[in-house]
Amino acid sequence: MGCSSCSTGKDGQPRGCKNNGTCGTDGCNKLTVFDWLSNMSLPNGQKPFDCVEVRFKNSRKEFFRNTENLSLSIGDIVATQAKSGHDVGMITLTGELVKVQMKRKKVAFDNKDLPKIYRKASQRDIDIWQKCRDKEPEIQKRSREIAIALKLEMKLSDVEFQGDGSKATFYYTAEDRVDFRQLIKDMAKAFSIRIEMRQIGYRQEAQRLGGIGSCGRELCCSTWLTDFRSVSTASARYQQLALNPQKLAGQCGKLKCCLNYELDMYLDALKDFPSQDSKLQTEKGVAFCQKADIFKEMLWFSYKDDPANWHALHKDQVLEILELNKINKKVTSLEGYVVETISEEKLVFENVVGQDSLNRFDKPKKKKRNNKRNNKKRRSKNHKATAKNG
Repeated sequence: MGCSSCSTGKDGQPRGCKNNGTCGTDGCNKLTVFDWLSNMSLPNGQKPFDCVEVRFKNSRKEFFRNTENLSLSIGDIVATQAKSGHDVGMITLTGELVKVQMKRKKVAFDNKDLPKIYRKASQRDIDIWQKCRDKEPEIQKRSREIAIALKLEMKLSDVEFQGDGSKATFYYTAEDRVDFRQLIKDMAKAFSIRIEMRQIGYRQEAQRLGGIGSCGRELCCSTWLTDFRSVSTASARYQQLALNPQKLAGQCGKLKCCLNYELDMYLDALKDFPSQDSKLQTEKGVAFCQKADIFKEMLWFSYKDDPANWHALHKDQVLEILELNKINKKVTSLEGYVVETISEEKLVFENVVGQDSLNRFDKPKKKKRNNKRNNKKRRSKNHKATAKNG
């Protein structure tokens, strides 16, 4: 979803706001927070909350105090306080919802050290800010070349200029501790700016850069996901997924965050489900579980001596057999408990007329073979008849 300036033009081509998802007006903004209190007025005598949320490049957000009582709204570009000089960012949230966001991120409301907003950005501030943003790709490329020349085992993933152009922050990822003192000296000499190095994790790198996941949608971490919970291989085991690192890993190289989305539903379904390590004692022999379908409540067992033949049993039947085994009773065989599954053939695809399907070439064409045989018989009869007549 994009804002009005990102929509399609008259010629059918996308117009684009040239901000690469940083316009701050609608859904193309990363990690947008919907202000559902924007159309509600404050009670009588209550002053509006004096803190606002400001977003900078990519997903970096910070809270600032509006000491000048400026009339600010979402999408306004403002000049904010920095450690030295000033920075330029965009308002992403105002009002009472800022208090909720600060509480979530454990930022104190009455913190006197909270930075403040200087003013709304002037056209000169915006021009300097945009000029610095245009230099970032070239400086990132040059800084990577310097790091490779120094043989540093690190990856410079992103560069962010301060709004006034006096400082640049380089974000990098590395497995171990990196001594980048010489790197800072070389980059400060080459770019004539103050350098700040900031190490981030692989998930934070994917959050900042964004991308398209295997599902075809934008990465969750760069659009709406704000907390990174730990993901373990147990989440894949509970969901009966193949432990294939190439399929389970995201663009960050770690396990996909979406493995936790449906985990609670699987855990609830497994509460009264027999363990897949359970063994069924029968007079015909011991049976082992080969496969389980949690939501169909079916399990497939096979005998120890005949592992190729699987027998489908319902969950309740397996629990019944296990209860009998606990009191040292064996069932006669699994064949008496087998659930018959009727599989109906379904057309995967049909055209408008309803005649063709995608699997129409899978089945052998028996009629044509029979016609060929009949044609051969007719030809042989005709040859015999002509021979007799001759």
